[in-house]
Amino acid sequence: MAYSLDTLTAFVEAAALGSFSAAARKLGKSQSTISEAIANLEIDLGVALFERSGRQPVLTAAGHALLVQARGVLSANEKLGRLASRLAGGHEPRLTLALSDTFQSEEWESILAEIDQRYPDMEFECLISEDADVVVTVQRGRANLGLLAARGSYPPDLASATLPHLSEMVLVAGASHPLAKLREVTDEDIYAARELRIALYESPQEGPTHSSRCWSAPSYLMLLEMAVAGFGWTRMPRWMITRFAPPGSVVELKAAGWPKRIAVDALWSNQKALGPAGSWLLERVLKR
Repeated sequence: MAYSLDTLTAFVEAAALGSFSAAARKLGKSQSTISEAIANLEIDLGVALFERSGRQPVLTAAGHALLVQARGVLSANEKLGRLASRLAGGHEPRLTLALSDTFQSEEWESILAEIDQRYPDMEFECLISEDADVVVTVQRGRANLGLLAARGSYPPDLASATLPHLSEMVLVAGASHPLAKLREVTDEDIYAARELRIALYESPQEGPTHSSRCWSAPSYLMLLEMAVAGFGWTRMPRWMITRFAPPGSVVELKAAGWPKRIAVDALWSNQKALGPAGSWLLERVLKR
């Protein structure tokens, strides 16, 4: 049984996007090329992957089962390329990391020192972004690697792994804010007060709004400044409060379900292997 990585990629993208034409646009190929690739894959595998009787192709039961394996093959191929890149001995001239403030490691300064020692001639760039912005930044190739609050799923052209340590998110308001005077904050109290929330460039409306009023900013540090000034309540990583909030300037709100401990994911493209430095950094942040 012979099948190519290109045909598996066509299959995975068509399944993810729901149409052959969308997969063709994503992969920069003609629709006929994608249709032919999937038809050839069906011949090679001996099963129908899609039901084509409707306007859009729908995965068959066999297609659903084989999709998991196809993604696994593509992921294994990406890992093989990453290992080969490390063994080749050279390193990339530039490494860009899209970093969410939900990631906090006591070893971060040590990691930076190791990058400096291991790759002294490499340009290292750190972009601060959050949530969907991290996904898009890595997907477009603007960043080689991303760290972000874990999401339920990612596009099929991205690979992910969960870091071993959880991040703690807290609910806070400035010391002068009316919510700071309450012994316990209810959902009604939250909804009535202004929310200070992360603004995403790519998906500005992503996520539910928990208040009748809202201000937004692209970084947690700016939200902290707004909270200290008494403009509203916000959710943010505890480590930022500890490190950047002036003593006594904010109050952690007591509300049901808070604080929250969240997982942090590493994200990278499975379409292009990470270079030696990127591979090392990925392994370093995943180290327990």
